[in-house]
Amino acid sequence: MLNLGAMPRSGSIRRQYRNAVLFGAMQSCSTIGGVAAIQYYLETPLTHEKLKQLRMGDTVLLSGAIYTARDAAHARLSALMEERRDLPIDLTDAVIYYAGPTPTRLGELIGACGPTTSGRMDVYTPALLRRGLTAMIGKGARNSAVCKAVAETGAVYFAAIGGAGALAAACVTACDIVCYEDLGSEAIRRLTVSEMPLTVILDPVGGNLYETGPEEYLAYSKKHLL
Repeated sequence: MLNLGAMPRSGSIRRQYRNAVLFGAMQSCSTIGGVAAIQYYLETPLTHEKLKQLRMGDTVLLSGAIYTARDAAHARLSALMEERRDLPIDLTDAVIYYAGPTPTRLGELIGACGPTTSGRMDVYTPALLRRGLTAMIGKGARNSAVCKAVAETGAVYFAAIGGAGALAAACVTACDIVCYEDLGSEAIRRLTVSEMPLTVILDPVGGNLYETGPEEYLAYSKKHLL
């Protein structure tokens, strides 16, 4: 795996989480399609110029502002678009993280904040991509309409590790509710993240790690690991 730039060190918990994710990604994705996966450091906003270099299996350490939004928030955004009304957030080059944090404990910045299943947002996603959204973070496969829209718009779908919400929260350095506070944990929040470890699943040229990754990994394992 190629490492672009010096690896920042910013906290033992974040390092443990990041290293665990990247080690797993390196083991399973390092030879996708016979091409070495690359590790990138990216900062939001995620313009098409920044994203065009990414390919499925690449790992990313993401820093900057992202929005959380789940089912209920997506439904409200979709209704506003259908009514041709302004949205409460600017989707241009934006990142949406499919997550709803648990209640925040005393003295903590945010509760556990792991990814939810992305498929529940599939029905809303193509319209959001056409509105300017360039990246999504979640877990699990997307339907064919989303895969097509991602490729057509030059966007990216990232996977975050599931089942590690408390460790994911360690990447968050700021958290503010933007809108829909009545939705509780599903309100849209603006998070500032530092070195959030992600893996590219859907890339801007139509690559889909969930489709080709298992086959490539088995071939690699037979040749190098067994």
